[in-house]
Amino acid sequence: MIDEFDFATHEPPFDPLGVMLFKALQVIAFLFFIALLAIKTKEDEGKIDPKLEFLITVSWPDKHPDDIDMFVQDPIGNMVWYRRREAGFMVLDRDDRGGLNDFIMVNGQKVRSPIRQEIVSVRGIVAGEYTVNVYHFAALTGQPVPVTVKVEKLNPKVQVVHYDTINVDHGGAEKTAVRFFLDKTGNVTEVNHDQTSLVQTLNKRFKERKAG
Repeated sequence: MIDEFDFATHEPPFDPLGVMLFKALQVIAFLFFIALLAIKTKEDEGKIDPKLEFLITVSWPDKHPDDIDMFVQDPIGNMVWYRRREAGFMVLDRDDRGGLNDFIMVNGQKVRSPIRQEIVSVRGIVAGEYTVNVYHFAALTGQPVPVTVKVEKLNPKVQVVHYDTINVDHGGAEKTAVRFFLDKTGNVTEVNHDQTSLVQTLNKRFKERKAG
């Protein structure tokens, strides 16, 4: 009697073959989605994070006990170093202290790292001169240390702007590895090795702040 008023829904008869076909289509769609993810992962391998514009790497021989530091200054005076790891668009992504407390985590275990490397990333463009200095913070061996400095422009494709090796031979030694100029679009217009001290620049700023 209630059916006469359409208050109850009319269910079609159960069709087992249709249910099986629907489930099969669901499985095929899921496998297709997984395949797409795998293809996308493969395509993305080797791509550079588009947020990074430049990568500056300082490295010295593996397992070396000496501590080498990198100082980088941008065109408007921002500077990154081991006590200020972010300034402007620049980030000191890795501060390597040589043989002192240089560990990495592997499967939850603390393992001593043999790699000696400092890395600064530049994540935006400011037109003007960038200066990259190497500072021999702790000279434990008493011998000259070969330090390799590489500057890479990452966008729109990877381009090596500078690659060279310099020697630092005593604690407190500081050398300008490279100075490069960018235009407003991020293109490198000039590269030179004119020497300047960023450590002295920092000391001067500290004195001025203290005096002020």
